[in-house]
Amino acid sequence: MSFSLSGMNIVVTGCATGIGQGIALGLCKAGAAILALDIADLSKTCRLIKEAGGVCRPYRVDLADSAQIDAVFRRAVEENGHIDALFNNAGMQHRESVLTYPEAVLDKVLAVNFKSAYLLSQKAANHFKARGYKGKIINTASLFSTFGGVDVSGYTCSKGAILSLTRALSNELAPSGICVNAIAPGYIRTELTQSIYEDPQKRRPMDERIPMGRWGTPQDFEGVAVFLASSASDYITGAMIPVDGGYTAR
Repeated sequence: MSFSLSGMNIVVTGCATGIGQGIALGLCKAGAAILALDIADLSKTCRLIKEAGGVCRPYRVDLADSAQIDAVFRRAVEENGHIDALFNNAGMQHRESVLTYPEAVLDKVLAVNFKSAYLLSQKAANHFKARGYKGKIINTASLFSTFGGVDVSGYTCSKGAILSLTRALSNELAPSGICVNAIAPGYIRTELTQSIYEDPQKRRPMDERIPMGRWGTPQDFEGVAVFLASSASDYITGAMIPVDGGYTAR
């Protein structure tokens, strides 16, 4: 029962596809209603959740716009009564040398990947405290939270900030019983990584380093998402759990 999410409303950002979709499906299978936030079409995610016997309530929002973040959070609380956990998963990536990386793109990458997580975490924490509830905040970090990467400087900076955010908020919110943790995906087959996966030359170094011998899939995130959102992880905070097939341990 400690892994049950029955009766919980969980906000999941960036779950129209990929890792976020896998996270949302895992949470719904454990009993949570999913409040899905994305700028993209959420119809497929909602269909998959309903087919799994779950509840999905979609909210279209541009997470680069702080005014929209405020409005959607208020609406989600008003329409659902309470929020029990927040999963900050939304992210975008732009590949280009730091020598020519456009400022406008950098601003958007940081806004979507980091600032939206900060603002939503702030709102969720205040909501939890007002209810006297020991909620959960989970962030999607990355291998690049600790690795430098090449031609992904904006993304790397944003994911480094996510790790720091996780640790900072865990320190401040632990006295209220609010747990803040992160997952760190390795090389996962999604739309974001499809171009690399389909290029044997680019893909070879990753293939050679992953001890499990395969790239991950969105389904590989179902279990860890349920664990971190449930009472089973009530004494874990400030942690970043790699979901990478052993990549970082090599």
